[in-house]
Amino acid sequence: MGKQPDWAIRIGAWFLENGHRVVLALTGGRYPKKVLGMQPVELYTVGSKSGQRRGTLLTAPIYEADRVVLVASYGGGTDNPAWYKNLVKNPAVEIAVDEVTRAYTAHTASPDEKAALWPTITKVNPGYAGYQKNTDREIPVIICTPA
Repeated sequence: MGKQPDWAIRIGAWFLENGHRVVLALTGGRYPKKVLGMQPVELYTVGSKSGQRRGTLLTAPIYEADRVVLVASYGGGTDNPAWYKNLVKNPAVEIAVDEVTRAYTAHTASPDEKAALWPTITKVNPGYAGYQKNTDREIPVIICTPA
């Protein structure tokens, strides 16, 4: 199968995000507790152009008390997702899980950090390896630590 076109990736991402929001609204925020073995989180960034607070539903393949690891895969699209561009400009982020929001500082994993994390990330969700194959860009891995 060939590479997925960006327009299809954008549509899929929109349906995933908004479908998840509908499910959360219908269940009063009680479902789902795990998505493909990963912790669902809402990442809040400050818009790099607008300066507005932006929320994005994501899954964290690594979710621990002292770090949350996110992957800016955007389904293997050719560009990084907007939320990633936002946190690069302003690494002060918030992550909400189960109605508890905490402040974090985000940074893009160095090549060595990514190499150490990637086997765990792709073990939790093998789809990330496919996303990397779908794009020529190096998919960023983001490490968030409590602020």
